[in-house]
Amino acid sequence: FAAPIAAKSQPAGKVLRIGYLSSSSPASGFHESFRQGLRELGWVEGQNIVIDYRFADGRFERLPELAAELVRLKVDIIVAQPTPAALAARNSTGSIPIVMINVADPVGVGLVAGLARPAGNVTGTAFGVGLETFGKALELLKDAVPKARYVAVLSNPANPSQALAIRGLKVAAQSLGLRLLLLEASGP
Repeated sequence: FAAPIAAKSQPAGKVLRIGYLSSSSPASGFHESFRQGLRELGWVEGQNIVIDYRFADGRFERLPELAAELVRLKVDIIVAQPTPAALAARNSTGSIPIVMINVADPVGVGLVAGLARPAGNVTGTAFGVGLETFGKALELLKDAVPKARYVAVLSNPANPSQALAIRGLKVAAQSLGLRLLLLEASGP
């Protein structure tokens, strides 16, 4: 997303330094898709970009320090995914542009002022955590397993978007006549 903007604003021959901050581990493979997308846009590691990767390996408490490392490296832009990483990046800098990826309700968690006009230094993609998203997921589950009466939900209480997600799930489950079993785990 940022590549076309960066392409217009970078002087010829300048290597763009990208900080990539993720809550997950390299094994997730999402960063490979990111690299492939950049390559398709003409951005190639070692040629016109350098990517400094930081992975929290599911340990959200590490994110603030990893984000601070990227700021100290003076990256040109930070790509952060998902919500916890984007929040850590935003809390680390008010001047470096941040592209959030796969963030739950960026307005609700305070990452941006609004979707149409995010303001500040954060922009990117988000997915809904409202009734539509969870209602549809539970509706599909109910269609696949019509006799289902209980649904177990495993969530991470350290994830800032958890409360929003659980709220949406409760409303959707009630409308479908399902009972939720809420289970929390902040580690493997």
